[in-house]
Amino acid sequence: MGHHHHHHHGHGQSTKNLKIAFFLNLFFTVVELVGGLITGSLAILSDALHDLGDSLSIGLSWYFQNLSEKKRDNHFSYGYKRFSLLGAIINAVVLLIGSVIIISEAVPAVLNPGEVDEQGMLYIAIFGVIVNGAAVLRLRKGSSINEKVISLHLLEDVLGWIAVLIGSLLIMYFDWYFIDPLLSVLIALFIIYNVFNNLKKSFQIILQATPQNINVDKVHEKLRTIPEVVEIHDCHIWSMDGEYHVFSAHLVLDKSYELKLQSSIKKRAKHLLHEMGIEHSTLEFELQDEDCDSC
Repeated sequence: MGHHHHHHHGHGQSTKNLKIAFFLNLFFTVVELVGGLITGSLAILSDALHDLGDSLSIGLSWYFQNLSEKKRDNHFSYGYKRFSLLGAIINAVVLLIGSVIIISEAVPAVLNPGEVDEQGMLYIAIFGVIVNGAAVLRLRKGSSINEKVISLHLLEDVLGWIAVLIGSLLIMYFDWYFIDPLLSVLIALFIIYNVFNNLKKSFQIILQATPQNINVDKVHEKLRTIPEVVEIHDCHIWSMDGEYHVFSAHLVLDKSYELKLQSSIKKRAKHLLHEMGIEHSTLEFELQDEDCDSC
């Protein structure tokens, strides 16, 4: 049972982490917008847009994570876990649109760069590395797909800032002003790449693919270790949110057992499934010569 308990504790912590990350990012977006306008740096402005996207996405994640902790009701019989996926998808769309805007602004600027205040860039970048670095360390321990997405965002921010820092030094010493818009293009491409990866994961869950960390054949083998179980039919495994897995199957028994014994078989089966990371299972019993209507 230890595993189960850990999950619920994890979710409360997860909401708290999202809250911290949200306010941190929002504060930072403002710092960057002002800093980008003052220094004239496109890289900082593109980072500001990136951060604005992050703030939005973290706000959504926070809202949906809260919602996804609601217990099931008549509307959503499986509970609200899927809502956190919705947050991840809306967020991906926002970041994609932002990245396209950045690229369309920055590409012409690479060929015809403007002046920037490289010293201002340097100071803002150092500040950025420190603040975002702290946030990454905090969210690194998170387990929900949302926290993973967000710690990825923050890690990107740290990398983005290190890039801006190096860029400002290159401009200082070599007058390479084209570095600034070039960085903003690279930051945007990096965002797009990650967004597609995250979307792929979210859609696999929505399309009810078998969870990646669960092997169907192994589940069958495990259940067959129960002496009374001869065969497994009509087996379905899917995931609510990437963490909470659901299972249903028909177990064929070697002979007819009274209810009390059936209940003991079910208990053992559920225990085995739980060990394999399946939180919720629905099992139906059949006899060998029975015609299974859905097999």
